[in-house]
Amino acid sequence: MMKLNKYLLVFTSFFLLSGCTSKASLQSYFVDHEGASAFVSYDIPMSILNTENILLSEDQSDAINSIDKLNTIAYSLASGSLEELESELINVKNIFKTSHYKELMRMGLNSDRKVKIMYLENDGEVNEIIVFGYSAEMGFAIVRVLGDNMELSKILKLGEVIDQFGTENTNIDNVMKYLL
Repeated sequence: MMKLNKYLLVFTSFFLLSGCTSKASLQSYFVDHEGASAFVSYDIPMSILNTENILLSEDQSDAINSIDKLNTIAYSLASGSLEELESELINVKNIFKTSHYKELMRMGLNSDRKVKIMYLENDGEVNEIIVFGYSAEMGFAIVRVLGDNMELSKILKLGEVIDQFGTENTNIDNVMKYLL
């Protein structure tokens, strides 16, 4: 009986300890840094982009309808420090490495500006696209494109009309500074 109690104690301890370890996720990073100094975060519903007056192809319209919102966070070097920026970049890059994001595209606009586009696929369906932009002069921004059954080929076609979106009442222009 003593041996059985010992095994139960070891098993229960292992179960409890393994349940307490949590792998950092991008969603938890957003929550943890929302409202932190040097960070700006906000959600942008697709309805605010005023797409009604834009002539869209069927694929572009399908892409718009598959996106629910843009979840964004940005670190501003103007409000923070270079040391903190470097630390946060390590945290973000570790999340990207340990998560199941697949890289779609990488661009180096110059030696000081980089953009990386990734996506998360579950059972063949894309429900999250990540756009990560870095500027040595400004900081970094992460945009989570959240939706249901998004098709990457259709989403990429939105690049042709993105400059026509009505973004004047959103903060998306500020995020674009980091990305472009």
